[in-house]
Amino acid sequence: METILNDENFAEIIKKAEKPVVVDFFATWCEPCSMLAPVLEKVANDLKEKVILVKVNIDNAQKTAGEFGVEKIPTVMLFQNGKPISGFVGVAPETAIKDWIENSLKQQPEPDINAMIERYDNYAKSNGFRLNPDRKAVERVMNGLLANEKKYSKRYCPCRRVSGNEEEDAKKICPCAFHKEEIEKDGHCFCNLFVK
Repeated sequence: METILNDENFAEIIKKAEKPVVVDFFATWCEPCSMLAPVLEKVANDLKEKVILVKVNIDNAQKTAGEFGVEKIPTVMLFQNGKPISGFVGVAPETAIKDWIENSLKQQPEPDINAMIERYDNYAKSNGFRLNPDRKAVERVMNGLLANEKKYSKRYCPCRRVSGNEEEDAKKICPCAFHKEEIEKDGHCFCNLFVK
């Protein structure tokens, strides 16, 4: 049975899921989405002991799509324990999708946010500025960095748009190429990780 989620029920269903969740972000007017749907359904059926499949029509879930940076469709994400752990964009063959799920579900060590914060704090001190004293703000940025690392394999600044142009996007890896100038001009970097 197909489960379609929207902005109202997405977070609750994903958090309560007893197995990892494959989320298919799609639109009814998207031809590649229509091509991918039966492949995902077959994979989910073959791996029903390991994962469940849900669909999110981005036209009815714009807030959720925005929250997870869905800019192209189809986008497929794998959630475990309520958090995205991996994803891909576009149409893929059945074997590639199965391999992606299996590899993504292999034991992944949880990143140590405290160690990350300490590294960024040391970096700030060595460059003559400080880490934002608001711990919750810093943790939000750390979680954004980790989400980008899972999605793009790099810790892009969560406040900057990833374009897909590797040379341009390299400037957005935290600490980004713009932070020192922003701190000097505004007293903080764009995402408020670093302050004067």
